[in-house]
Amino acid sequence: MGVRHKELVVEGVQFHPESILTAEGRAMFKNFLTMQGGTWKENKNLQAERATCVNVNGIGKDSKILVANGASKTASNEQKKPSILDEIFAHRRTAVEAQKQIPSQRLSDLQASYNLNIAPPQISFPERLRKSRYSLSLMAEIKRASPSKGNIAPHICAAEQARKYALAGASVISVLTEPKWFKGSVEDLRAVRQSLDGMPNRPAVLRKEFVFDEYQILEGRLAGCDSVLLIVKMLDEATLKRLYFFSKSLGMEPLVEVNTADEIEIAVQLGAQVIGVNNRDLTTFKVDLETTSRLMHKVSKETLVCALSGIAGANDVKSYQSQGVGAVLVGEALMRAERPDEFANRLLGSSQLTEHVHERQNILVKICGTRTPEAAKVAAEAGADMIGIILVEGRKRCVSTETALAIAEAVRTTSKSGTKRSPVLNSEGSVKSSQYFEHTSKFFCREDRALLVGVFQNQPLSYIIGQVKLLNLDVVQLHGSEPIEWATLIPVPVIRRFGLDDEGIGRRGYHALPLLDSASGGTGQRLDASAIKSVLRLDEGLRVALAGGLDPDNVKGVLTNLSKCFSQVVAVDVSSGVEENGSQSLERIQEFVKAAKDTRGR
Repeated sequence: MGVRHKELVVEGVQFHPESILTAEGRAMFKNFLTMQGGTWKENKNLQAERATCVNVNGIGKDSKILVANGASKTASNEQKKPSILDEIFAHRRTAVEAQKQIPSQRLSDLQASYNLNIAPPQISFPERLRKSRYSLSLMAEIKRASPSKGNIAPHICAAEQARKYALAGASVISVLTEPKWFKGSVEDLRAVRQSLDGMPNRPAVLRKEFVFDEYQILEGRLAGCDSVLLIVKMLDEATLKRLYFFSKSLGMEPLVEVNTADEIEIAVQLGAQVIGVNNRDLTTFKVDLETTSRLMHKVSKETLVCALSGIAGANDVKSYQSQGVGAVLVGEALMRAERPDEFANRLLGSSQLTEHVHERQNILVKICGTRTPEAAKVAAEAGADMIGIILVEGRKRCVSTETALAIAEAVRTTSKSGTKRSPVLNSEGSVKSSQYFEHTSKFFCREDRALLVGVFQNQPLSYIIGQVKLLNLDVVQLHGSEPIEWATLIPVPVIRRFGLDDEGIGRRGYHALPLLDSASGGTGQRLDASAIKSVLRLDEGLRVALAGGLDPDNVKGVLTNLSKCFSQVVAVDVSSGVEENGSQSLERIQEFVKAAKDTRGR
């Protein structure tokens, strides 16, 4: 036993070997080893220290805490107010246990779903962190509220904010899923992941949660996260290790969060590839931006260190850039920013990273309803990007297999002249996230020749795939009520027709290019310009091909009348507009290609 003294730390000690097995045995040994001398004056750290034990079993009513003079009291006797972390942890334990009892949300249900391989595809969290358009990787957080600040942006749409973050250059999007204090949910996580579907070089998605159970990790994986947060402060080492390797077994490298030297040593011993140093002490919620700097020397160069919390401006990250910090997590400041992209550039000092964001590519031209090899050859030589043939029996422009093969040969052997297109790759290379349709619309142009498009309408999938193989089609156009999912089953890019009121035009990850046209197509019926603009304004990331009543005389006027929405039209499609007396006019084909291309210059 220890005998207290007003000046001396220890007068005498009697400690049996088996005493280390007592509830606070290890803590007592640790206190002895950290003593700097024999008096209290030499051990000011012991006078100031208060240790609160938080583990997966919660704080028991008899858990002991250290007090300033070295004596111990029980938490129940002292009646110390629980920390914010304690409250959140206790609340989450209760909520998760209740959720586990709900049919369809039980652990067995989650495991069965996971075994069906329906979890969204994942990417490597560490590798995505290493790819950034900035000097430090940006981890952008979706956080509606917090215990320290209250409401931040309670009405924000998580999916919409995620797209803004991705286009602003975030390497990781952190989604807070705790509902009471942070006003988040697993549904936010799921919506964020869906909003990034099909986006080239999408950010990794992190589940930011108070994780203490494998259930939460599996739930997050099914919702689409690429990583989960594990907080060393709230987990004993055995639980931390178990959760870490469970996450790894699902293909996810966790973000291991620390706040002290002891905690970072635990993370290093664990083998964590990504360590987040929280500048905010979760027991007091006080912020010290130097915390990350003080702990950097504890990790190897191979370990990615991320500075978490408290970062609001460029001055907060300057020192991190020279200290080897790999990433910074920014939440509140980004949530309050009117333009996340501009804020990110100011924060991380980017200057050359947006030069191609508003790039205007030349308008693409598709000549459809082609019925002769001669017309195909003239269209290609005029600079048309796509030659369409109708493969729907009963339609007046349908061609036989023999004619289709002859047209296919003409398309493949005729060099395309006229326009030269801007390079499809920009200076940011593979680190830039871009809009799905901005990326896929580039599938429809080759410098050397036009692409052959087969047009189908409500025909069997097996027939469509058979024609792709027979005619060596470059593109398939679906002009009926085919399921949107067919686009993932057809082995070439898909153009899909939509009416102005049709659902699904902006669905990412399926059709490569939506075509706005009348229901039947080829009728010469014009679409209303104001209605077209209404559709395009709803989704700034949407890119479309436009058809319906276009001809050499009106194509330029139709496009320019779309005003700002003109930039969202990447292609025009003509059929009856280049015909005379029911047959294709070679002269009108040439005139249409020239008129369309001249709207944006050659």
